[in-house]
Parts: sequence; C-alpha cells; structure tokens
Amino acid sequence: ERGGNNSFTHEALTLKYKLDNQFELVFVVGFQKILTLTYVDKLIDDVHKEFRDKYRNEFQQKGTLGLLNGTFDFKDDFMRLLRDAEESSKVRAPTVMKTFEQSLKSQKTVKCMIETRGEKPKEKVKNKKNKGSKKEGTEAVAAPGKASAGDKQPSAAGEKEELTKDEILQKNREEFFKRHMKAGEKSRSPKPEAQKEKGKKPRVWDLGNSNAKVLDYSNSATNGSAEACPMEEFDPDIALGDRNREPGRLYDLEYESDDEAEEEKVIQNPSKPSTKKGGLGGMFGMLKGLVGSKSLTREDMDPVLEKMKDHLIAKNVAAEIALQLCESVAKKLEGKVMGTFTTVTSTVKQALQEALVQILQPQRRVDVLRDVMDAQRHRRPYVVTFCGVNGVGKSTNLAKISFWLIENGFSVLIAACDTFRAGAVEQLRTHTRRLNALHPPESHGGRTMVQLYEKGYGKDAAGIAMEAISYARNQGFDVVLVDTAGRMQDNAPLMTALAKLIAVNAPDLVLFVGEALVGNEAVDQLVKFNKALADHSMAQTPRLIDGIVLTKFDTIDDKVGAAISMTYITSKPIVFVGTGQTYCDLRSLNAKAVVAALMKA
Repeated sequence: ERGGNNSFTHEALTLKYKLDNQFELVFVVGFQKILTLTYVDKLIDDVHKEFRDKYRNEFQQKGTLGLLNGTFDFKDDFMRLLRDAEESSKVRAPTVMKTFEQSLKSQKTVKCMIETRGEKPKEKVKNKKNKGSKKEGTEAVAAPGKASAGDKQPSAAGEKEELTKDEILQKNREEFFKRHMKAGEKSRSPKPEAQKEKGKKPRVWDLGNSNAKVLDYSNSATNGSAEACPMEEFDPDIALGDRNREPGRLYDLEYESDDEAEEEKVIQNPSKPSTKKGGLGGMFGMLKGLVGSKSLTREDMDPVLEKMKDHLIAKNVAAEIALQLCESVAKKLEGKVMGTFTTVTSTVKQALQEALVQILQPQRRVDVLRDVMDAQRHRRPYVVTFCGVNGVGKSTNLAKISFWLIENGFSVLIAACDTFRAGAVEQLRTHTRRLNALHPPESHGGRTMVQLYEKGYGKDAAGIAMEAISYARNQGFDVVLVDTAGRMQDNAPLMTALAKLIAVNAPDLVLFVGEALVGNEAVDQLVKFNKALADHSMAQTPRLIDGIVLTKFDTIDDKVGAAISMTYITSKPIVFVGTGQTYCDLRSLNAKAVVAALMKA
C-alpha cells in the first residue's frame, strides 16, 4: 500500500487485492505466479461490485457485527463471474494490421512526394516569407526617417548656395578643428596625484594565520598513526559550536510549525459578520465547501491531489514518488464517509501527513549504541562502512559520528579506504588530530580514543579495510569506521569494487551518505547503489544499504523532500542528519518535524 501497489508475491503465489473503504472490506484473489492471467483485474472488480451490491443493506444495518456473524452464500455468483471473466479474455480477437488503403500514405498523391533540385520544403519557404515581411516592415519604418532627412537637405543646400566658396571652406575647417579638439579632450585622462606603488601585496585573511611556519607540515614524518600525530591547539568553541549541549546526546531535528501561530491569529482576529451578503447567504457560503456525510469519490479528490503533488515536487520530493504517494492516498480515501464539517482538502492533507510520517518511521530502528555494546560483549569491533557519490560529505560526517561515539565512551579506529581522491588521507589525519585534542588520552585514563589506519594511495580498499578490522580486534577498539571513495552510481568498475569491499569484510552497518539538496537524483542514486551491491556480490543473500546519513540539511530551509524520496525507495531509516560544519552538528531524524516542514505552504 505504501508504494501504491495492489499485488504481493510469496514463493510460487501472487495475491492481488482491492480495498472497499466505505464498508471496510478487502477483496483478495490468489493465483500461481507462472500464469499470466489477463482477466484478474476484471474479476476482482466484478466480484467487488457484485458482492457489495448484493449485501449492501446488510452492511448498512448491522455494520461490523453483520460482517463477522453473517453468512454469505456467494459461491455460485463467484463461479459465474469467473467463467465470464475467462470467456471475455478468450473472445478478444488479435489486432489486425491496417491495409494500405486505410493508411494515411495511400491518400498522398505522387506529385506531392516528388522533390526537385533547388526546391526547398514549404516550411522553410514560409519562414522566408515571414523574414521578408519583417524586412519590408523595417524598410517601411526607415523610409519616413529618410524622407525627413531629405526634407532637411534642400534647406541646407539653399544656405550653402548663398555663401561663397571661400566662406564654405573656412566654415568646414572650423567645424573639423572643433570636432578634433573635443575628441582630444575626452581621450586625455587627468594625471594621478600620486603614483601607485608597483607590485602586488599578499592578501591577509581574517581567520588565517600570518605565520607560515605554523602551516608548514612538509618536514612532518608522521605515518598517520594517532601516537605520531602532534597535538593541535585550537579554539574548541569553533569545533564544537554549542557549549551548553549534553555530551554524547544525539538531539532530534527541530522545526517550528506555523500551525500554532495561525491558531493565535484566528483567536486574535475573530471572524467578522459579512456586510455584503445577508446572514443566510454568509452561512450558505461557508457551508458550500463542506461535504456532509457523503462518501469521497475520485472526482472530489483529484483537484486537491494534483495541488498536493505539485507541492511535494516543489519541496524536492522526486516526481515519481510524489505521484505514487498521491495514488496511495486516493486509494485509501476512496469511498470513505466523511464527517459533517470536514472539507475534502483537510481530509486529504491529513491522510497524506499520516502516510508521510509512516514512511519516515522505519520498519527496523537502527540503534548504533546498543549494537556497539552488543559487539563489545562478543569482544569484537563494530564495523560501519560509509558509501555514496562524490562530494556529499562522507569524511566530514564520519568525523562527526566519531566524535559522538567518543563522547559516549567508545574508542574509534578510522580506516582510510579512500585511496583514490587526492588529500583524502590528509583530511582524515587532520580530523584525527583534532578529535584527539578535544579528547586527549589523559581524560580517558591514558587510552587513545581515536586513531587513523592508513596505507597511502593506490592500494586495494578491501584489503585495507580487512587489515584495519584485524588491527582493531587485536588492539581492543570498539568501533571501526570505514571511509570509502566517492563514486557515481553509473561507474560499473567502482561499484564492483565497493560490492567486493562489503562482501569481503561483512560490516555490521552499511550507511549510504546522501545530500539533502538532491531531488529526482536521490532515487537514481539509491536504486543503482542497491542494485550494484546485489549484482556484484558473491553471496546468496547480498548485503544492501542498511541506513542513510542525510547531509547538508542546514542548506535547504523547508525543502526536505529528499528525506521522503530516500526512505520511500529503500524502506531504510535515516540514522543521522548532518546540520552544519562543527562536530556537534549531528541530529537524529524527527519524522513529525520533517513532515511539518514538508507540508508548510
């Protein structure tokens, strides 16, 4: 129902169903999957209509008790409908091809199909005619101008005839000199009072460091291990952001809905009586948009659903998913009896909100802290692999999750398996240095809380991840976070390499990192990542994406549709939400807050 599908396949059987919302009935037909029965939809529609019409009075009088306690003799009717459906599928004659006389080509004459050299198609001739007409128009506009200039010329010629030849030459010379003098004055620029100093001064940034020696890491002989990395002194307020937060707590997303403000406005501005119309006219006008005790039809809902679909697409929900959501809501509401003072718009909106909240609430909740403690009891590290396309923030959000785990008392080993992108290892090394500065070993009984495992560039990522997990098991690390290279979903060799890394190392959690800025692209990315992991895996039950990290959530205001698109496609939960640049800008998803932002006008 979530996807708008009306069929379910289990082993060798396929079930199709139809809902009757008015009487709260479900009609189900079952058949073997290998059979291609073309009459199934017709059969279920006919049975639904026949059964409902036959026992309508009984449903209305007795209600639910009548359904539970009643006996329905419908076998003969069903067999008749089944025979009719089977016969109707056989009766259909195969489609016959058109004869030449029935086709449009037969109506063309031979003359219209002959093309002679030099002759251009009619469309081009038409365009030329249009261009010619434009030229004629411009010439017509230019003609009065020429005529006016022509009027002035005789008067000027008359003046010249009165002057002598010497006077005319003198006058022309004066005009010539005047023109050149003016041009010379314009071209001359005033001399600068003080000449600018030659050479270019280096720009000094406000947040930069003027001492270049501090930034020079060229003589550093570190190999990426946490012990060898020097401690870095920096302002913790910049890295942490909010100092009043509770350490180790993952806060929910917050969003202030406008509903409360609207309610206050309604209370402050009570409805004034209509002055234009009489009392009865105003009352009837108010009741005009209300539906009283009638069942909803598709015609009632279509205009509202169309607006809702456009609204969802404008909020970055993928177009295909917005359409399927509206179809699902329509099926759920069709035939439902509404209350006396309820509008169609409010009913549809309420049903859509419930459907959106249901989509965002996961079928299986991912509790990372609980799973890490469970792995601790089995004396093994808990392994998390991050994957996604280029530039979505995998390394940055990996560092945020590391900080959150450290604050909850777990030691972290970061595996630098992005051996492709230039600067990827150095970025993780910097994060490791900063995290160790925020949580030095002295604060944790001499235990190093975060360490980087790296083997440089150009190596096999799956092999590095395997070595990192083995190292973490021997050294007693609680969590291994595996950073992978960004890759486009269409790049088959890189997707094969990712599937190999996941299949060989069998991580406990595979997180897809996606940015909240995307719309339709989110669907394509997730579908193809999941398909690639399934296709290129060597196991019978391949590991697919377990959860989603939604990044750059602070850049989209209320256009939160990517969250709906991603969870709808995979039915997997959004485990973390990145909301900024500091280590504390990590949130858990609040479904109601996201839906409130999505439904905001």
